[in-house]
Amino acid sequence: MSLNRRSFSIRLAACIASPAFVSPLHAQPMPDEGIDYRRLRDPVATTDRSKIEVIEFFWYACPHCYHLEPHLDKWTSTLAPYVDFKKVHVAFRGDTHQKIFYTLEAMGLASSHGPKVFDAIHKKGNALATARDAFAWARSEGLEVAKFESTWASFGVQTQSRRANALVEAFRIDGVPMFGVNGKFTTSPAMVGGSHARALQVVDYLVGAERRAARR
Repeated sequence: MSLNRRSFSIRLAACIASPAFVSPLHAQPMPDEGIDYRRLRDPVATTDRSKIEVIEFFWYACPHCYHLEPHLDKWTSTLAPYVDFKKVHVAFRGDTHQKIFYTLEAMGLASSHGPKVFDAIHKKGNALATARDAFAWARSEGLEVAKFESTWASFGVQTQSRRANALVEAFRIDGVPMFGVNGKFTTSPAMVGGSHARALQVVDYLVGAERRAARR
């Protein structure tokens, strides 16, 4: 189903409450397919078949994506070399935030300035709703505005946005944060009771299952 036909209220409702502490996976019930994660009816091709791909679908304006960030930073710092982690920005309520992300990524600034975008929206109350807002924010952060604007309008950013939208459709993403694992599964805090930590445990479980299957 096209995201254009889904209401914003449904999308935002899928952003789950702030994370709660959970104990390690071995002390939790084993993840159940259909409850804690879902298998895609049509698998999605991954970029590098020698690795297990994990995608975080997110949106800068989603408060729960914002609260997930410290958990995600800690988790990604421990990933094995065979895991290929990527972030994909959805285009909910227009594409301004998506274009901010892919502009920063093209400039090599997504890691350093992505958290600043989150803070601008969720701490400082700057919605960054328009391109003009985005350019003013870039100026306030000391970025080279002419380069930011030209990158924003570049073919590369347009291509990345189209690829992101295609992945959103292929994975049937209707809420964030959500994870896609190896083109076969999705899971999210919404599916596991609202816990970001538990969602990451389920991602680990699925990565492990894919790793074992690849060795057979």
